[in-house]
Formats: sequence, structure tokens, C-alpha cells
Amino acid sequence: MMHSISPALAHRLRSIQPFLAMELVKQADALKNAGHDMIYLAIGEPDFTAPEIVQRAAYAAMQRGDTGYTPALGLWPLREKIADFYARAYGLPIDPRRVVVTAGASGALLLACAALVGAGDEVLMPDPSYPCNRHFVAAFDGIARLIDCGPEQRYQLSAKQVQHHWQASTRGVLIASPSNPTGTSISTIELHQIIGLVKQRGGFVLVDEIYQGLSYDVPHSSGNYGFPDSALSLDPDVITLNSFSKFFCMTGWRLGWLVVPESLVAVFEKLAQNLFICPSTIAQHAAMACFSDEALDIYQQRRAEFKRRRDFLVPAFESLGLSIPVLPDGAFYLWADVRQVADNSQELAQRAMQQAHVVLVPGADFGQAQTQYYIRASYATAFSRLQEAVDRLSRLLN
Repeated sequence: MMHSISPALAHRLRSIQPFLAMELVKQADALKNAGHDMIYLAIGEPDFTAPEIVQRAAYAAMQRGDTGYTPALGLWPLREKIADFYARAYGLPIDPRRVVVTAGASGALLLACAALVGAGDEVLMPDPSYPCNRHFVAAFDGIARLIDCGPEQRYQLSAKQVQHHWQASTRGVLIASPSNPTGTSISTIELHQIIGLVKQRGGFVLVDEIYQGLSYDVPHSSGNYGFPDSALSLDPDVITLNSFSKFFCMTGWRLGWLVVPESLVAVFEKLAQNLFICPSTIAQHAAMACFSDEALDIYQQRRAEFKRRRDFLVPAFESLGLSIPVLPDGAFYLWADVRQVADNSQELAQRAMQQAHVVLVPGADFGQAQTQYYIRASYATAFSRLQEAVDRLSRLLN
């Protein structure tokens, strides 16, 4: 009998851990398949689908046969619509040539790290933060340096921390605003100071703005839709990434974009040509309808509904002994301290899943800064299901 011999694996895999949230969902799916009614507060996926006008645009593209490869940077009309959106939403004149359409925000981060991160290069990011961000850095043999950012600073990096932790091997800073898992935004003043410090050192600032359309309490920009200022309003050399998944409710369509300095467009194009060929053509045709007045009216209504869910769930969790140290001002997550009701969040997540059939994400996914005492809950599910989840957790904890 022949024995199979596994090939040697790349050493970078030692720096990339499984995505615990997805592993937990697999356990929950097994319970669901066994007949249990599971309420998922785990994955950041809006329960809303793409509006009908977006779906019709996708179908029309298929009927026309517009399904072949597009340019690597995306369809020019879509790049123009994204640039026009910045003018309307933020009052920012963005050249469409600077817009790089990508295979989701994950594709955007992959391209950015391929362009900017080399072996041994360090990237500063807050702890807690979205786990895949540090793994994108590790995928290119870089080092994600997580910096403890507590509730007193809204879980966001400070300029003082960036200055203190910057060293010869540091190449840049990765910030998400609003953040996953905390739902908090960085202040404009702090971000402006960070950008100044990093530019003095010849580094890059990469700002994840995928939840910015779902901002509730922060000061608005001069644009038309009540969004906060984009980081691009502070400095045109900042690299921002965005997505059609969250505000635009197109998670499975896998489409996002970057806005990059004009000097880097050719670099990103070369990488996109080799790594992706192009983003999904059908998704690109559909996404152009996202910027219609009809679709934007729907998205504004949905943002109001997410805020309603947040305003229900925060006091409900507080009443259960799940403390919310900082009110989330955006996204659709609560970052809750479990120490009044459990020894750690892993224990609580298992109890909630097995006994109450409510799926929550333990904080260990998101860093090391006391994250074992925190749990993330997503309110991207229907209001009635949130109410039922609170009732079940109340019975479990009381």
C-alpha cells in the first residue's frame, strides 16, 4: 500500500489562525440541522438582500451577455459612479482613475498588502480588530503589531501610540472606522494626527471604511447622505477601502473598491491583473444600480433600521449583565463585557449556543487585549429575532 506524503507547507501558515467565528457557526449549523431553532448573532451579514433594482441590473447584464472579463481595475462606468458618489456623499472630487474595483473588501486588502507589505515589515493596528486584517499582513510575511486600545480611547489607535510603537521595521498603519468588532469610530482629530506622523516617516495609512455608510452618531460631512467624513478628506494620499457588502447589502456578490493615490494606480493594476484578472462582471453591472436614487433611499431606510436595532439591543444587553463600555456609533456590532455573568466569553458563547441556541462570537478572535472577557454580538438580523434572542439569554442567565 502506498502512503501519501504531504508536501511541506509554507511557514507563514503558522501565523494564520482559523477564523473562530466561522468555526462557531459550523457548530451552530450542526445544531440547526439537528432541528434546533438557532438565532445567529455571529456573522456580520445584513439580513436585507440587494434591492430589486440592483437584482434587475444583474439579470439585465446576463440577458445582454455582458458576462465576459472586464478591465482589471473594474468597469469604467462603475468607477465613475463610485467617484461621483464621493462627490455627493462627502463633497470630495475623486478622479475615477484612482478607483480600483476589487473582489470584495478582502480582495482590496489582499492587493494593498501585496503592494505595501514585505517580509518582516510591521503594520500597526488596534487590539481588538478584525482578525483577517492581521492575517492579510501575515500572508505576505509581514508582522501585524497589535496595540492595546481600551474603552477609554474607544478601542481606536491614538497618535501617541503610533509614535511610541513606530520603529525601523514599521511600514504603515491599518485602521477601521467604524470598527469590527467594536462598532466605534476614530475621531477626525486623532486620525489627522496619525496621518501626519506616518507621512513624516514615509509610511502608509490604510483606512477600512466598509461600515462608514452605517454610522449613526458621529458628525456628518458636507455631503448629501449624512455620512461622516472620509479619511480622504484629511489627505488624498491615504488609501481607503470600501465594500458593497455592508451598507449596500451585497455580501455574496463579492465586490469592493479602493481609492489609491494616482502614483499607485499602475501598481495595483499590475497586481489585480495577475491575482484576480478582474472582479465579478455581473456584480459590477449590478453595483452600478446601487447609486440610483431609488436604491439610495432604500439604503437610508435600512440604516435607520440598524440604528433602531442598536438602540434596542444595547440597553437589553446591559439589563442582562452584559456591559457595553462604549456605545457603538456605527456598523452592526456590540462589544460586550461578560465578567458579570461568566468567567470568560468562550464559556458564555458555548452555553448560549448549546442551551439557548443563540450564536455569539467570543472575543479571542479579535486580539489579545483582555478579549477573553468580551463577546461580539451582531444586530444584522431581524428585529423580532433580536427580541427572541434577548428573551432566551435572559432565561439562560437568570
